[in-house]
Amino acid sequence: MLSTESTEILETKISDLMIPSEKVAHVQNQNPLEHALLVLVKTGYSAVPVLDANFHFEGIVSKTMIIESILGIERIEVEKLSKITVSFVMEKDVPTIRKDDTFMKGLKLVINRPFVCVVDESGYFDGILTRRVILKQMNRYLHENNKKDTE
Repeated sequence: MLSTESTEILETKISDLMIPSEKVAHVQNQNPLEHALLVLVKTGYSAVPVLDANFHFEGIVSKTMIIESILGIERIEVEKLSKITVSFVMEKDVPTIRKDDTFMKGLKLVINRPFVCVVDESGYFDGILTRRVILKQMNRYLHENNKKDTE
């Protein structure tokens, strides 16, 4: 049985778990979809953050969004990839998190997303919190507490 007395994981700050912006693949809002698709395919990611020229977070763009934007009635209109910018297809209304938020808030936000963007109070992009990191922390916590309970 797990103990609820140990709250160290609950007190963990996002700043201790996040991947910093310098290590995160992203695109800018004025990039053509062709560039965004290349970034997504080359990195192997399904979605990446979208930033403005000043590195403020704007939204998320995914392979699915890009492909849906070039689907015509009878064919895939590949020529649109160089004409449409990321800002026209990206998802703008996405949750974000702050560095000083807690593990629990991060856990709730990554349930339905592979990652959540970390921003400061002015919207500057600081990095991402991934579902993988949250699951690794939970796994470590559960294993450590399971060992304590069986001793």
